[in-house]
Amino acid sequence: MPAAGDFSAGELALLAALGERFPSAEFALAEAAGLGAMLRLPTGAIHVISDVHGEYAKLRHVINNASGALRPLVEQLFGEQLSEAERRELLSVLYYPREAMDALADALADPVAGATWVRTTLRRQLSLVRALARDDRRQRVDALISPAHRELFAELIAEPALQRPAGYIDEMIDGLAGHGLGFSAVRSASRLVRNLSTSEIIVAGDLGDRGPRIDRVIDHLSHQPSVSVVWGNHDVSWMGACLGNEACIATVLRFSLRYRRLSQLEEGYGIPMAPLEKLARDAYGDDPAECFAVKGTGLRDDLLMARMQKAAAILQFKAEGQLITRRPEWKLEARNLLHRIDRSDWTLTVNGERHALLDRDFPTIDFADPYRLSDAEQACMNRLRQSFVTSSRLWEQMKWVVRRGRMWCARDDVLIFHACVPVDEAGKMVPLEVDGKMLSGRAQFDALEQVIRRGFARGAAPSGQHDADADWLWYLWAGPASPLFGKDKMATFESHFISDKHAAEERKNAYFERIHDNGFVRMILREFGVAETGLLVNGHVPVKIEKGELPVKRGGNAVTIDGAFSEAYGDRGYTLMLLPDRIDLAEHHHFDSVQDVLDGAKDIVPRITTLRRYAQARMVGQTEQGEAARQTIQVLNRLAEAYECGALQE
Repeated sequence: MPAAGDFSAGELALLAALGERFPSAEFALAEAAGLGAMLRLPTGAIHVISDVHGEYAKLRHVINNASGALRPLVEQLFGEQLSEAERRELLSVLYYPREAMDALADALADPVAGATWVRTTLRRQLSLVRALARDDRRQRVDALISPAHRELFAELIAEPALQRPAGYIDEMIDGLAGHGLGFSAVRSASRLVRNLSTSEIIVAGDLGDRGPRIDRVIDHLSHQPSVSVVWGNHDVSWMGACLGNEACIATVLRFSLRYRRLSQLEEGYGIPMAPLEKLARDAYGDDPAECFAVKGTGLRDDLLMARMQKAAAILQFKAEGQLITRRPEWKLEARNLLHRIDRSDWTLTVNGERHALLDRDFPTIDFADPYRLSDAEQACMNRLRQSFVTSSRLWEQMKWVVRRGRMWCARDDVLIFHACVPVDEAGKMVPLEVDGKMLSGRAQFDALEQVIRRGFARGAAPSGQHDADADWLWYLWAGPASPLFGKDKMATFESHFISDKHAAEERKNAYFERIHDNGFVRMILREFGVAETGLLVNGHVPVKIEKGELPVKRGGNAVTIDGAFSEAYGDRGYTLMLLPDRIDLAEHHHFDSVQDVLDGAKDIVPRITTLRRYAQARMVGQTEQGEAARQTIQVLNRLAEAYECGALQE
């Protein structure tokens, strides 16, 4: 047994803090024993999804059906006991318990019929819980059970073994049902089944834009028990807007306008569009804005929306121009295009070719100082910026994204990031100067992550000031060496003002071709400390199945999981499922509505492709989670030693 002097003051302070959770040696050693046993359990199911782009209804369904995994489990357990209609009903209750019970309201109105249905449904649900809990630590299972239903669910889980007297558990259920709480227990059981079916959800970037509501995507994710986010370039543009970066604000506005997604701003975050609407009416009131027609339909007039989008685009070009000027180290001056317009014939030279502009109406641009906001634009931007930086809901959601997020992550020899590791044509990693150091590869990713965390720790800069870390968020959105972007430019101006599509071509980084090479991928895996036999996963670039593209690259050790989840991109989507015995790729298809699921028992039944199969099931002890558990065990043993020698009081 060590003496009290074997502990430094710093170590004792840390152990004392841990002692708040484990107030005695016995508590600490019991937890260490539980963690040690957990190392021998199979790994939990990890589901990786990418590029949700605001499609919250589809995301909800993919999460609720565990990427299609709950259906085969129900069929396995109840295939011979229940009819097809009963299995469909059970699945509907698991996916959408409130909506399913509303649909059954007439049949369940009679108290006796309702109580019988609750007893039957709960037993079926808890049969699923028993099957799922077999490979999970009891502590996690208990933590996922609603406190109000802990005793009932514990009894139902143990019912086959305890063999209670007839009617014992039914009396507990009927007691709840008699007060109208039986249906609440069913909803709680459905949530427990769903939560046990997946140990972690990883979103590999791009929570919003194009789809309806980023705020509802984040809401739904934040209510899941274990979620990690790997940031994408669309995420950092929202982060930058939250911190008051004007270029990011204009970008978020333009995207929301282009796809008619203003509800996420006005209803979701309380950011009024009145300032931009006034600017559009005053400055562009006679402008046909034909190059800025918006997608979809909505309550606002189409022409007004087009003018608002144009107003936001000009704000974006000006704000970006100012940012590029104050950050000369990024060498992006070539992307400042407003001052390059030849007004003698209204042309712009791009890549050595002269192009006529489709739109020549620039009422707010002073071509003697083209990147200066007009007085009306400045007033608009000031009000918009104030709304962004003071939106408490936007701040809380972006803080959640930062807190749960990273530039990259690894799970069981699977390396996950959003877009790419920027490389040159020879496959050599491209350096980028971050905080005065030229960094590439993992060091670059880690340094940029610290910049993001530092920016949010400090918060938005005062009005009229520019924050260097917030500028980085714009660079990560669209910078040519950004690992979240991976293209030579963001050709927004060219795509709106020039008819020749070649002028707006955005060349992908060489990474996206190199990942077909097995050796290149092994080099990237080594760079991030992942075993060479591992798998590299990125999103960002939609897989164009209709053009013959495949998610799995030719080298066999890289996969792109941006399957066009967004309706605007194709309405498909992939989930990568890291399972104990294999890695599966689930290809999802179009999702109509919850009502369609209830009416016709439709489901996003994904097409499953097994990418890898292990000879033996992977145990927790073989993974990053296991390594973290072993480190925790060492600390807990050290805490127990401190108690036992009297260095800390129990």
